[in-house]
Amino acid sequence: MSKIKVGVVGTGFIGPAHIEALRRLPNVEVVALCEVNIELATAKAAQLGIERPCTFDQLLAMEDIACVHICTPNFLHYSQSKAALLAGKHVVCEKPLAKDLHEAEELVALAKETGLVNAVHFNLRYYPLVRQMKTMREKGDLGEIYSIIGSYLQDWLFYNTDYNWRLEPDKSGDSRAIADIGSHLMDIIEYITGLKTVEVMADFNTVHKTRKKPLKPVETYSGKMLQPEDYADVEINTEDTANVLLRFDNGNKGLVTVSQVSAGRKNQLKLEISGSNKTFAWNSEAPNELWLGNRDAANQVLMRDPSLAYAEARDIMTFPGGHNEGFPDTSKQLFKEVYAAVAAGKQPENPTFPTFADGYRELLICERILDSHRSQSWTKV
Repeated sequence: MSKIKVGVVGTGFIGPAHIEALRRLPNVEVVALCEVNIELATAKAAQLGIERPCTFDQLLAMEDIACVHICTPNFLHYSQSKAALLAGKHVVCEKPLAKDLHEAEELVALAKETGLVNAVHFNLRYYPLVRQMKTMREKGDLGEIYSIIGSYLQDWLFYNTDYNWRLEPDKSGDSRAIADIGSHLMDIIEYITGLKTVEVMADFNTVHKTRKKPLKPVETYSGKMLQPEDYADVEINTEDTANVLLRFDNGNKGLVTVSQVSAGRKNQLKLEISGSNKTFAWNSEAPNELWLGNRDAANQVLMRDPSLAYAEARDIMTFPGGHNEGFPDTSKQLFKEVYAAVAAGKQPENPTFPTFADGYRELLICERILDSHRSQSWTKV
């Protein structure tokens, strides 16, 4: 069987996560790895067991590469996705799709024009119980949606000595917590409920107005063992936390909180969706359990188990009940759908996976949230 050859750009936290997930697909082979210079690419390729280290231009010139994964800092997503599409490559891009709406709009149009497969890595949709909630809502189990409460909490920027390129607006954009993790939360809410967010009211807070930037390189989520003289003071003007009130197109309302400074919350997305029949509650740090709340009967906990789930959710389960699936499995399941499209050679008419259009949608919501915070008023999406 000839395998689809893939090149991955970027080797921070998420690049290797893409590589590991891709290696679990039988019809895909990661053959090229791109970094900012050939020396770093060579070192990382050796570490990750990839045969061709390369620069970005070299990667685009490789005729046998069918698909490129963009896993670089945010400010590079637009230019690299555009260049890959123009080179005739299918593209999987990390979120956010671009730094602003104009860039994202151009990428959506270009992807449509080329007909190439385009996807954005909103992998959290691919927890099986997220798909189960979506399917239960579609089948009427939830009923009319009354309210939505969501949060996404992390602690990796808890200390003022915690530092990463995401803290620098020229690399990550004018929003941080909302753009980085709020985008996942807003995407998953609209994905499960089928509702559109039509208006937002936001309030941001920067807890650490000055941070200490390491003068030595430090990778995302790695332990930091530096001395006081190894830091420089940097003024911070992006949000550590954000609270957002939401209005939906069914006339009902919700609210979300995001934080990157909540001690002990490593990577916790929580949802509580209340409907006229029952309530769904789910937590990404315990992703194999779904709480189902009832008014007139005992509450229930549904374990992730193919024999207990709807067929649509069963499609993205690999292991039997009790054999837990987690974060690495979400990317595998997303890529399984993407590479079925790549094998067919074109973007499907109704893709099951998140596309550049979904990337544009989340960027739009996040920009309106930022506008709302700046104006301290309700803002239409």
